Amino acid sequence: MSEMITADLVDLDLSADTKEAAARALAERMVAQGRVSDLEGFLADVAAREAQMPTGLDGGIGIPHCRSEHATEPTLAFGRSARGIDFGAADGPADLIFLIAAPAGADDAHLTILSSLARQLMNADFTSALRSVDDAEAAAALIRGDESPATEPSPAGGAEGTGDAAGSASGASEDSVAGPAAASAGPATATTAAPGKGENGPSAGTAEVASAGAGRPFRIVAVTSCPTGIAHTYMAAESLEKAGREAGVEVVVETQGSAGFTRLDPAVIDAADGVIFAHDVPVRDKERFAGKPTVDTGVKAGINRPGELIAEVRDKAARGEVTSAAAPGTTPVERTGEGGEGYGTKLRKWLMSGVSYMVPFVAAGGLLIALGFAIGGYEVDKAPSVMEHFAWLQADSWAALLFQIGGVAFGFLVPVLAGYIAYGMADRPGIVPGFVGGSIALTINAGFLGGLAAGLIAGAVVMAIQRLRIPAALRGIMPVVVIPLISSAIVGFLMFVVIGKPIASAQQGMTDWLNGLSGANAVLLGALLGLMMCFDLGGPVNKVAYTFATAGIAVSSPSDSAMKIMAAVMAAGMVPPLAMALATTVRGKLFNATERENGKAAWVLGASFISEGAIPFAAADPLRVIPASMVGGALTGSLSMAFGATLRAPHGGIFVVPLIGNPLLYLVAIAAGVCVTTGLVVLLKGLRRSTPAVAPGAGDAAADPAREAQQPVTV
Repeated sequence: MSEMITADLVDLDLSADTKEAAARALAERMVAQGRVSDLEGFLADVAAREAQMPTGLDGGIGIPHCRSEHATEPTLAFGRSARGIDFGAADGPADLIFLIAAPAGADDAHLTILSSLARQLMNADFTSALRSVDDAEAAAALIRGDESPATEPSPAGGAEGTGDAAGSASGASEDSVAGPAAASAGPATATTAAPGKGENGPSAGTAEVASAGAGRPFRIVAVTSCPTGIAHTYMAAESLEKAGREAGVEVVVETQGSAGFTRLDPAVIDAADGVIFAHDVPVRDKERFAGKPTVDTGVKAGINRPGELIAEVRDKAARGEVTSAAAPGTTPVERTGEGGEGYGTKLRKWLMSGVSYMVPFVAAGGLLIALGFAIGGYEVDKAPSVMEHFAWLQADSWAALLFQIGGVAFGFLVPVLAGYIAYGMADRPGIVPGFVGGSIALTINAGFLGGLAAGLIAGAVVMAIQRLRIPAALRGIMPVVVIPLISSAIVGFLMFVVIGKPIASAQQGMTDWLNGLSGANAVLLGALLGLMMCFDLGGPVNKVAYTFATAGIAVSSPSDSAMKIMAAVMAAGMVPPLAMALATTVRGKLFNATERENGKAAWVLGASFISEGAIPFAAADPLRVIPASMVGGALTGSLSMAFGATLRAPHGGIFVVPLIGNPLLYLVAIAAGVCVTTGLVVLLKGLRRSTPAVAPGAGDAAADPAREAQQPVTV
């Protein structure tokens, strides 16, 4: 890689009067050096970024920057203005202007260099040296880290955190810029403060009081992020860390920037006394920080007034103010890969990512197919295409329409499963090879097993490609051309030629085994599926059983055995919430007021086949509720299989009973499981209440259901 900044990209006598003119003058230098391909297009991107938020900072600094498809490589241009240029900072014009250009496909290493420079700008020695330098080559060398600021050592809390890193740089290699790179502590950085009193924050003594007398400094975890994720994100982190050193506070920062981010260790978050969010884009995985005193503000506040933010969060801690539980991440991917997780945990989350995106297709397609059968009879699958024949006033035509729409939706199940497993592993680059692999799995009749394999292979291939060193000329087209092309070719080869046939054979073998189940074997399978559905009430084990069932009916003409399995799974999943609702009705005194209210909602949730309706009861008393639910679920599942009940719809609860084969016996199976679970829960809770406490503390809690509801047991 060429150097990020050279003497030709430095203008020590910038004559521009406006920020637009300054950006143009510096961008023209980038164009002359071949760093920007289209001047006007690049300046439009700079203006768009400036419109989101002014890029002027206190201390006479302007940092216009953007990610642009017109930037060919990460580049920095520097200008020094004698008169100053208004970039929107509160304290006046900027005399040091840094124009940062990051390609749309810039890799993490290059973006880390730019983010490290942003941290350097918070070092007063660094900016003072730039104001006094009189040679363009020397200014470029100083920014690159080839030279260190010629200043005396600063007291603790001054330049200690950033200047030293620049001073220790020995030079720039072809692949890195030593100074800024050395200054970076990575996406998540920590600062341990020495006790003392700073200018912008309370004393360490106050921190110790806020820490509940723990005999240690006050601890803060922070998250910084900005729309572009190049400059402000890292400057706010550096500013907060510096203010923490001055205030005698331990500060650990997670920078969620364009160079990626590393999640803070959960143990660090648990040990924190307060949280600061300095951000202009949503904080990822925000729920990790719930239950702690929190200050939520913009990223520029983190840069300009970090001491006030630290003082504010300490005051909130002293008053005992905490945040409520935060909303979970918007996608399964945003909840994967926390620090300390093993491969097995990550694998489960990747698979659940695919399943979570697949389930809506299952529900929509399955219910449409079931409605088609309900209206048009079981011969509707032989109806001609509605493109060829559709009569507006004939019920059979509408039935065929519903059936055929549902069939199209079902056709997406395996590709969606594979695509979003790959998405969970490698983010957006994994989607294309994942969908391609999933579609091939359908083509070769490898079914859901093929989809699982295709998703995992696609994710692994993309992750491997992303680790390769890529020439600078190809980085811009990697996400949209190179990665989809190479990964799809590899996944396609493996699915068609190497592993597709064995997986298809395994899928056919499993289908034949299911079709051959009868008598005791079918009853045992129903009991096993019932146990799985009630074990974790919507969790991974529940989803495994549900996915197994939906896999069998995800065809236009499912086998009789597959429809029996689907019926058993749905029946068992309805048992726990219905049983809890019944138990709170017949023996309300065994439950507290909150549980009795939850019981009213559980009637509807259970009837709708939403097993999660029993979770509040299981959380409060897992050792009684979960085993009782599993017994009732196993009974229902086995009875459903024994009665030969069938179901073509993958969801719906009692609302699809007309579509069930042997509906009356099916309802009997559900009622039997509900009654057994209700009886066991009432019995176990009654025994608990009548058992005298054998010791203070735990025994008291066990004897008092209301108290246990406030202090739930966990398993």
